[in-house]
Amino acid sequence: MKKPLLLSLLAFTVSSPALARDSVYMIPLKSVLEMPQAKDKLDGSVKFYLAGAKTPSVQEELGSETSNKKTNGVGKSDEEGCKWATLSALISLQEGAKKRGANAVVNIVSYYKKNELQNATEIECHAGSFVVGVTLKGTYAKVAKGSTK
Repeated sequence: MKKPLLLSLLAFTVSSPALARDSVYMIPLKSVLEMPQAKDKLDGSVKFYLAGAKTPSVQEELGSETSNKKTNGVGKSDEEGCKWATLSALISLQEGAKKRGANAVVNIVSYYKKNELQNATEIECHAGSFVVGVTLKGTYAKVAKGSTK
């Protein structure tokens, strides 16, 4: 094989999008909230409710926000990376809620690459060869304590 042809084939193979990995995982919110690190970082003053899940009565909405978080996937399983990225997104939403005086983030949806996915129990996560990412969109709210609808 001639050298220029070999170099062209090699360049095409290396740049081929088929080599880029984008595996989709659905991670239960409950499994993230049960992580020991979540118990350290999420103080309980803000509750999280996925769209479609039972939610306390919303007394006041205080704006919405998107949290796009990524983590290094090297040396982690995809599931572990997904949990870390989700926890980072929840921490960001907790901080936003506190700034607005909210005690909850409601109607949380996965919003990866602006594609909205509603699931009452799970969050969509994307794992690549080196990076794992989660994007969440939710509404800050003051909710009634106690009963859910």
